[in-house]
Amino acid sequence: MIPVAIAVAGIYLYFTQGSGKSAARTVQVIDWIRNPASFSSLMMTSGSKCAGAPFIFPTNGMVGYIWDDSFRPGHRHSGLDIFGGTDVGVTPVVAAYSGYLTRQADWISTVIIRVPEDPLEPSRQIWVYYTHMADPNGNSFVSPEFPQGTKEVFVEAGTFLGYQGNYSGDPANPVGVHLHISVVKDDGVGNFLNELEIKNTYDPSPYFGMPLNANENKDSIPVCE
Repeated sequence: MIPVAIAVAGIYLYFTQGSGKSAARTVQVIDWIRNPASFSSLMMTSGSKCAGAPFIFPTNGMVGYIWDDSFRPGHRHSGLDIFGGTDVGVTPVVAAYSGYLTRQADWISTVIIRVPEDPLEPSRQIWVYYTHMADPNGNSFVSPEFPQGTKEVFVEAGTFLGYQGNYSGDPANPVGVHLHISVVKDDGVGNFLNELEIKNTYDPSPYFGMPLNANENKDSIPVCE
């Protein structure tokens, strides 16, 4: 019970300090962490794909927060958060789409995959960003196949990338155990833009075939339509 209590406390402190666009989902995330088995209908399965969507689902879990949710004043969430309902280092993460993986030298819990041809618009390049794959103290759960400094390694969709963690950069304030994934824009000359700013990301809804835009999906937990 102690890991669950810690996870719930981390969720509460990290995600309930603000304007409340995500408040309804926060309640459901906390309930999920306390008892995932009671909400099995909300769980997505790693490797599954919603009808017509180009991306596979990258991990087991419930989609707790979505694109443009807000946790605090002025904040706009740039991707989606998938909560496995397990302890750190247990729930695997796989590549949602094929591409070229980079892990910068200072990235503890993060990888990014370059997709040269966006499956929704082949004339543009996109990047798929995965993070929180470490424990609160920065012990990484990223696959040893991709050490820090890895550049442009081709991976197929479904390739193991690591495990869900709760790394936030501050050991005293871990996030809940989850994967954060976002679809990041290219800068036009072959580099990814800053993922922290929502203007630099795409609405992930059409990539996953799910209602992942908080402006359209106000309070429900998304599943395949």
